[in-house]
Amino acid sequence: MSVRVAEEASAQVSADDFQALEQKVYRTIELYKAAREARTVAERDVNRLREQLEEREEEVETLRRQMVQLRREREEIRGRVEKMLQHIETVEEQPAAS
Repeated sequence: MSVRVAEEASAQVSADDFQALEQKVYRTIELYKAAREARTVAERDVNRLREQLEEREEEVETLRRQMVQLRREREEIRGRVEKMLQHIETVEEQPAAS
């Protein structure tokens, strides 16, 4: 009888081991699915962020061009104002014709 009991115990242990292994395999499959889904989401996020970065770079370039243009305009206006001030000084220095 002891041999039969030992075989049944061995069969029971093997079944328990198989069931534990089966559970580990299913958990691994679920982890793999979750990791694959996370990777897909991350890739989508990376693509979205790249697009946003490109848009921002274009905006920065546009703003740089506008800044250069505004500086030019400011210098032009400054020159015109200085010229007007010189004319005003010249008029003030001339004796008034009475």
